[in-house]
Amino acid sequence: MKFKTVALVGLLALAAAGTAGWFSLDKETRGFLAQIPTNSDVLFWKQPQRDAAFRAFDRLTFLAKHRVVPAGNAPSALPPGPPLPLPLDVDAYMQGQRSAALMVVHNGQVRLERYGLDFDADGRWTSFSVAKSITSTLVGAAVRDGFIKSMDDKVSDYIAEMKGSAYDDVSIRQLLTMTSGIQWNEDYGDRNSDVARFNNHEPEPGVDALVSYLRQLPRAAPAGARWLYSTGETNLVGILLSRATGKPLASYLSEKIWVPAGMEQQATWILSKTGQEISGCCIQAATRDFARFGQFMLDGATVNGQSIVPDGWLQEATTPRTGIGQPGRGYGYQWWTYEDGSFAARGIFGQGIFIDPVRRIVIASNANWGGGASDPQATAARYAFYAAVQKAVDDEVAVASR
Repeated sequence: MKFKTVALVGLLALAAAGTAGWFSLDKETRGFLAQIPTNSDVLFWKQPQRDAAFRAFDRLTFLAKHRVVPAGNAPSALPPGPPLPLPLDVDAYMQGQRSAALMVVHNGQVRLERYGLDFDADGRWTSFSVAKSITSTLVGAAVRDGFIKSMDDKVSDYIAEMKGSAYDDVSIRQLLTMTSGIQWNEDYGDRNSDVARFNNHEPEPGVDALVSYLRQLPRAAPAGARWLYSTGETNLVGILLSRATGKPLASYLSEKIWVPAGMEQQATWILSKTGQEISGCCIQAATRDFARFGQFMLDGATVNGQSIVPDGWLQEATTPRTGIGQPGRGYGYQWWTYEDGSFAARGIFGQGIFIDPVRRIVIASNANWGGGASDPQATAARYAFYAAVQKAVDDEVAVASR
C-alpha cells in the first residue's frame, strides 16, 4: 500500500529529460511533488503533496512503474437518473472529506456525481486498499477457471519459497479473511511498523522482496484463530494469483473484469520494485469505472448472464467470515461487511466503494482526507453519508408505494 520515492535529483533529471508524464502536470502540481523528501513514504507526505500525487501515480515514473489494464471498446451504460434528494449539504460533506470525486448510482442510474480538488471524470485517482477487494474477486475467478484448486490449499502450495515458514499452516481462505495468525503491525502512524517497512526490505538474491519479508515473520496465533488487518498478506495473495494463473494481474483483471464489465477507461496498476502488481493497493482508475466495478459486483459479478466466480462465492466473499471486534461489522474475503447486508471496499485517505444489494445502491468515493490515513472523524462522516443515501432511497420507495 506504499512505495519508496527516489532522490529529488533523479526527479529533476527526469523532468529535464522531457518526460511526457511529468510535463502533463501543471506547474503547481509539479512543485508539490518536487518537495517530497528523498526516500519518504506516502503515509508521511504533506497534504498538498498527496493532492498532487494521488491523481498522478501512474504518470510519474520516478515514483513507481506500472502495468496498463486495458479497457474494451463498449463501455457499459451509466445513464443519468433524477437527482437524489439528500437531507444534507453535499458540498459541505465533500469539503469535510476533501473529496476528489463522489458518485451515487441507484438502480443502475447516476443519482449524484460531483468532483473536487480540481479533479474530474477524465482523471484517474489511486485506489489504495480498494484494490484488495478487486484482487479478492480475481481469486474467485481463478478458482472458477481452475487455476486455484481449492480455497483450502496452503500458500506454500503455490509459492514454494514460503515452505518452512509460518505460512506453511495458512490457507488461501485464511489469507483472504486476514486470519493467518502471523505477526504483523499495520499502524500507519508508526514508521517502524511492518506496513511502513516491508517495501524497503532488501530481499535475498532471487527472492521476491515481499516473500522475503513475510517468510521471516513469526506466528502470533493459530491459523484461523484471530483477525488482523495486513496489507502485506493481500500483496502475497497477488503473488499467489500470478503464480497460479501464469499471467500478470493487470492482464487477468482486464480479461475477467475490465473489458467484459465495460469499463470506459484503461486503468493502471503500480508495481513493486520486483515487478509485481501491488495487489493490496494502487489501481488507478476513473471514478466512474470504480462505480462500474461496484455495479458489476451488485449484479452478481456476471458477464452475459454468467458469473466469473464459482457458485456461492459472492455470498461468501461479501458476508462476514470473521468478526473484527466492532458490533454489526465483519470481514469477508477482502470486503468489509455490515449487518444490513451491505459491504464495502475501503482505502486509506478516503477511497471507497459501498454496495447495498437490498437498495441497489453503489457509492464510489475518492478523497484525500485531511486528518490522516484513517481519520476517524472523516470515517464517521462517510458512514453518516451512506446512511443518508439509504434513507433517501427508502423515502422515495415509501412515497412511491402510497
